[in-house]
Amino acid sequence: MPTRALPSIAVIADAHFHDTAADFGFPGIEIDGRRMTMRSWSDTRQSTRVFNESADALHAALDEVQRRGIRHVVLLGDYTDDGQRSTTETLKGILQGHSDTYGTAFYALPGNHDIFGPRGRHHTKEFLTQDGRRLSVSSDARLAGEHVVFSGGMYCEGYPAGLGPMATFGYFRHPNYLHWETPFDGSDAPQDRLYEVRSPDGSNIYQLMDASYLVEPEPGLWLLMIDANVFEPVDDVFETGEETAFIDSTSGGWNAVLRSKPFIIDWIANVSRRAQALGKTLLAFSHYPALDPFDGASGAESALFGETSVVRRTPRKAVADALLRGGLSVHFSGHLHVEGITRRGDGHRSLANIAVPSLVAFPPAFKVVHPSLEEIAVETVEMSERPVNNRLCAGYAQEAAFVGEEQDPIITAGSYGAFLRGHKRALVRHRYFAKEWPADIVAAIRDQRVADVLRSIGRKPGQPSEDLPCSDLPMSELIADWYCLRQGGVLALWHIEPERLALYRALARHFGREPRHHDGSLQSFLGVFFGALGVFLDRAEGGSRRTTVQLAPQHECLAV
Repeated sequence: MPTRALPSIAVIADAHFHDTAADFGFPGIEIDGRRMTMRSWSDTRQSTRVFNESADALHAALDEVQRRGIRHVVLLGDYTDDGQRSTTETLKGILQGHSDTYGTAFYALPGNHDIFGPRGRHHTKEFLTQDGRRLSVSSDARLAGEHVVFSGGMYCEGYPAGLGPMATFGYFRHPNYLHWETPFDGSDAPQDRLYEVRSPDGSNIYQLMDASYLVEPEPGLWLLMIDANVFEPVDDVFETGEETAFIDSTSGGWNAVLRSKPFIIDWIANVSRRAQALGKTLLAFSHYPALDPFDGASGAESALFGETSVVRRTPRKAVADALLRGGLSVHFSGHLHVEGITRRGDGHRSLANIAVPSLVAFPPAFKVVHPSLEEIAVETVEMSERPVNNRLCAGYAQEAAFVGEEQDPIITAGSYGAFLRGHKRALVRHRYFAKEWPADIVAAIRDQRVADVLRSIGRKPGQPSEDLPCSDLPMSELIADWYCLRQGGVLALWHIEPERLALYRALARHFGREPRHHDGSLQSFLGVFFGALGVFLDRAEGGSRRTTVQLAPQHECLAV
């Protein structure tokens, strides 16, 4: 059977757009005669994403989309920094301008940073002002004072108000669509897209909107856009649905979908059956991974650090089972800022979860999908070679000078990829060591070199230490690369020096252990840590910047 050509689709995840020209009620910081609304480096080095660089990264990605002549773009959630009213409005203008100029059609999905519950929530963020001073901006007027500026534009809206600025980007019916529906049939009215959620004791019951939709933008291509944001009520007494009445959707994802949105699973099965009967190519998208994007490596992380954010966000096997029964073949996800593909099932039925990296975390990239009826080819477009914004680096330098800190070497990074790798180094010291790592382990290794650490834990016969390549490397550098390999997979290999990779492979081979062997000691901790390093290396070396996924054969979809 000949392969039928369909239009290519760009998939951009976790753009986390922040507007450096935003007006939040203070003048910002002046750099080279230009006023900028910059987030502080103090906050950035504790966040898993960068903020100020997001606008340039998004524009660069859209420019590449236009250069390639791609007309369809999926925004895979977390398209805004934190759903701020003014930020979302500015993003709307950027997307609409690109659409008006180039004819690009955008299809958006909500992420946990774009919208919150039925009423929204307050945000307070730290910015830079004159000479690198820090100032907070809050949407909560009660916090306003000498060091906190009030701005209503900082507020994050809930459903459905938060969808308003993005309404023309898939969430509601458009006359150009060949087909459009929701799990609730054909109506796009918010009041017709409600489902019921209850707190565990049944005392709090809410009607919440689901923003899922199916769209056919061109003949033969179905995009299944799944709103996997789930806000589960908690037990207690509340007013009318304020933020504290719900569990944040961040760690819920597909595990929470099975609990609170079972109608989504039924809808997926129904859509899959119809797609096969009608000869449609069906691609599914949601913000949250449907399969473990680390493909089992999170077990080592759980043994080392307990229930980290990654561990909490890992989908259970029941999710894969439900989607396989529903006939889903391929699903694209964001959320964890990770590169990779995970497969489950067998030759009869299989599901592939394609994890799309973020534009604002290492490694910066997006995907381009080339679909046909029988298979899809997925290409990774990396953004690492683009230049660093020198104005932003000058702002970070002013901040460091004002507080009397040594400047982070990141401000001299030669490329965006090098900048984000440097950001990962900063995260090790200011987030991972502070919030996730055991304090005694940190104290024992944070200022040591690899050879020193290996001597301190001793070695068994046949285990080298002094003769390892690059063994004078600081442990903090190795740990930063551990996280880069965890997140970046095959894309990380191009950023890590060959001699370091040789060291890491030797450490994994000679000192690595399985997670079950961790007894709390430094020696066993490092054994599991090096064992996970080996798993990350295997995953990276087995990856590819371009991959092909077979779609479900005709008539293989089973009912749920």
